[in-house]
Amino acid sequence: MIYRISSIIILGILFFSCTKSKNKVKDVISKETKIDTKTYYSSKHLIEAEELVSLSKQQHIKIIDFRKAKDYAKNHINGAINIWRTDIEDSSYPYKGMMAKKERIEQLFSRLGIKNNDTLIVYDDRGSCDAARFWWVLKNYDFKSVKILNGGLISWKKVGGLINNHTVLITPSTFTLPNNNTFELYIRKEEIIKAINSSKQVVILDTRNIDEFSGKRQKQGAFKAGRIPKSILIDWAETIDHQGTHKFKSYDNLNMIYSRMRASKTDTIITYCHSGVRSAHTAFILTELLGYKNVKNYDGSWIEWSYFDVLPFEQDSTTTIKN
Repeated sequence: MIYRISSIIILGILFFSCTKSKNKVKDVISKETKIDTKTYYSSKHLIEAEELVSLSKQQHIKIIDFRKAKDYAKNHINGAINIWRTDIEDSSYPYKGMMAKKERIEQLFSRLGIKNNDTLIVYDDRGSCDAARFWWVLKNYDFKSVKILNGGLISWKKVGGLINNHTVLITPSTFTLPNNNTFELYIRKEEIIKAINSSKQVVILDTRNIDEFSGKRQKQGAFKAGRIPKSILIDWAETIDHQGTHKFKSYDNLNMIYSRMRASKTDTIITYCHSGVRSAHTAFILTELLGYKNVKNYDGSWIEWSYFDVLPFEQDSTTTIKN
């Protein structure tokens, strides 16, 4: 009898110890989770693949595959319609990549059956770089119902989202952009010239890679290699988890990356790259995910700047690789 009572007591002690240990493990996990769960400044224009799976068949959701037509033709998210950079460019300039005028976008969207009350979910397959350009163009025209699919096509596949190469049936619509366009995130070369010559605190942020920044590499479309004077370099590619989820890195990681600017959240920051695409991605991160208040993306970027011989530039190397 005494032996049985002692056994019960021992088992009780062991159970209590295990329960206590499990609770400690839970507490550790909870603490670890809390360390990395600081949310972005805003997720209004960001959507996760899991959420899109449940929303994709709703009437006023339009999914935009922002890739080249040949890639779209191979496979795309079920029901997605295809738009590429050249569809939203102004071809009247002597150089490429400039943002299309309002009327061209209205005509394009009407042809694709996009309506004024639609929410557009845009994705690509290279770290949301091209998707961010699409968001930035529409942001300047005050069309705000745009969300970037975090992780793009890769994240969609990971959650088992439906992929096919079917032709999408389109019924044309009548689409109009808002009338009071603020060009909130837009800046022209004339304003950059003033910024270079100003004594005010302005950060000119080059979002290309080190070879482009130094002048070692001259990409196709540019008229010379180099950078805009007073630029600092933070490569846009640092901000994406390319080896894992292909999503934007955490708030803390992004905040650490851009702390290298030594700028406050209210300082003026001008972003640029080769043609305003990668820098639009950076503008998205700075304004939406980190909460910077005064960010402008240079539409023409290095392609336009390099076209004009009278504009100043800097270069660390005289060896250029054109590609």
